[in-house]
Amino acid sequence: MSDTFRELLKKVGSGSHTSKNLTRAEAASATEMMLTQTATPAQIGAFMIAHRIRRPTPTELAGMLDCYDQLGPRLQPIASKHPVTIFSSPYDGRTRTAPVSPLTALVLAAADAPAVLHGSDRMPTKYGLPFIEVWQALGLNWQLLTLDQVQAVFEQTGLGFVYQPEHFPAAQGLVPYRAQLGKRPPLATIELMWSPYNGPAHVVSSYVHPPTEERTQQAYAQRGTNYFTTVKGVEGSCDLPRARTAIIGLQNPDTPFERLLLHPRDFGFADEDPPLGTPTDFHQQMKAVLAGQLNSLANSVIWNSGFYLWRSGVTETIDRGLALSQDLLLEGRVKEKVDEITEEITRHSQYRAPADAADSLNLQPIL
Repeated sequence: MSDTFRELLKKVGSGSHTSKNLTRAEAASATEMMLTQTATPAQIGAFMIAHRIRRPTPTELAGMLDCYDQLGPRLQPIASKHPVTIFSSPYDGRTRTAPVSPLTALVLAAADAPAVLHGSDRMPTKYGLPFIEVWQALGLNWQLLTLDQVQAVFEQTGLGFVYQPEHFPAAQGLVPYRAQLGKRPPLATIELMWSPYNGPAHVVSSYVHPPTEERTQQAYAQRGTNYFTTVKGVEGSCDLPRARTAIIGLQNPDTPFERLLLHPRDFGFADEDPPLGTPTDFHQQMKAVLAGQLNSLANSVIWNSGFYLWRSGVTETIDRGLALSQDLLLEGRVKEKVDEITEEITRHSQYRAPADAADSLNLQPIL
């Protein structure tokens, strides 16, 4: 048993009247002892549930992010005309609506605006569709690459994906606790804030509950993160909704935090968010989008890409971002980017892809 961890557990788990907040250094230390499993399983489980009930403070979140930066995988800086955008969405995926962020990232990469996503397999508590299965359905088998190989693909194509089971096994080792506890622990909040890129970046942090956004802002301020976007997105993701007003927070270097309420009807994009449907339905929708056909999913991709092209500085206005994203899709440049990334992943892969590598959705690669 870790006596050091026990003292930290006593601070967060002593009840509403006697519990104490951890310092930033203590939070980093507690996170390290959980990731390395220096703490016992009983201690880790008790800490996770106690911390969830009390809710982590911004200072504690800052310390946890410090530890992720120290122990977690980090892609190294690349030369780029536009800032690297980091899309941070819930690792436990989607169950009701179609995920748009992977396609949005492809549009950005096609516009020479690099993007990085990160995630895991299907995991508790939601067990929804994760990014890795969307990539596999597109024929992009990131799970076959080491982190160095992801770096090489990222440098060449402007797109990267950090896959937790392969690139951050210490964090993946804590996933069973989520299933056993039946609740998302505070580490799930860290996944919404963390940037696995060791350089200046535009971090997009998604959330569901407003207090999470407030804590995110304060934690970023303590860590000196001064270029980020917060999004109350579809199913808690980075995807801007079309069925309601998008609630967005904008933080730029040297300017105060701003609130942006983006009404899709003002841009002609108001509609229901595309449902996830069956694997085959989703497969066919993505195939149509990459073929330059306009459908409900394509309109959500354009809506999101237009905003993020503007936010990344590629275009001067959202309207121009929307026009550019549509052109990139209709002219086949996003499809060309997928082909380029597929070729690079294949070239750098050190393993032969298993026969069912793209079959997690019961699909064959669409390209």
